[in-house]
Amino acid sequence: MNKVKIFTDSTVDLSKELVEKYEIGVVPLYVNIEDSSYLDGVEITTADLYKLVGEKQTLPKTSTAPVTDFVNAFAPWINAGYDIIFIGVSSKLSSTYQTAALAGREFDEGRVTLVDSLSLSTGTALQVIKAAELAKAGMDSKTIAETVSKITPRVRASFIIDTLKYLHMGGRCSAVQLLASNVLKIHPQIIVKDGAMTVGAKFRGKWKNCLDSYYEATVGDGSQIDPERIFITHSQNHETAEYFKQRIEKELNIKEILITEAGTVISSHCGPGTIGILYIEK
Repeated sequence: MNKVKIFTDSTVDLSKELVEKYEIGVVPLYVNIEDSSYLDGVEITTADLYKLVGEKQTLPKTSTAPVTDFVNAFAPWINAGYDIIFIGVSSKLSSTYQTAALAGREFDEGRVTLVDSLSLSTGTALQVIKAAELAKAGMDSKTIAETVSKITPRVRASFIIDTLKYLHMGGRCSAVQLLASNVLKIHPQIIVKDGAMTVGAKFRGKWKNCLDSYYEATVGDGSQIDPERIFITHSQNHETAEYFKQRIEKELNIKEILITEAGTVISSHCGPGTIGILYIEK
């Protein structure tokens, strides 16, 4: 039985330390601003992204990596005798899954297995880390994929958005919605459901009050949360991330609370201030 290497894409929003800890392979996607293209998390950081947006007064666009990037990432591990499991951003949100599948066809059948996370950001990461733990325990690729696929429907990923500007410019909300949110001070909850993004609760009023309302709507009494791990993922909102972490530590019995910062691809769509609490449901 071959050893298994777990791969994902850069929208997983895992820190460098977590990637190294779990020995995860990451294929970076691309962020494009005017005529310049950058590898997500390699050639540009989230802070760099927002600085460029301010300087150029134009929002970035994102694109998946080409097939060759995936083949070049997979090949050394295949040649070393590993089987590969790729768990990436939802196939309903990006063509990344399809591109990785094309890359997998360049190798012998069964060497590359794909799992559609039907999620994004650390909603995907929850599944990637679980797969990495199973791989480290010596489980074969088929069993790992089957086990993770059973977790996929239980992943709960949502965010609260500070500004709709980025979603609007990316074509994910109308001008009317943008105007209404600005006038009424509405901060929507974006939920990932069945692999796609949808609007949940619409919180109104001061940002601090909206954050508390989001926490209550997302976490509640915490009885529905698998206590093994929770992610708090944000885009340049460190203060709120620490506030949420302290609340969770005080109110719930969670083994591991991880704070990560959204990379440039996710931040290109959600904008600064965005923050989410992501977990697996019991």
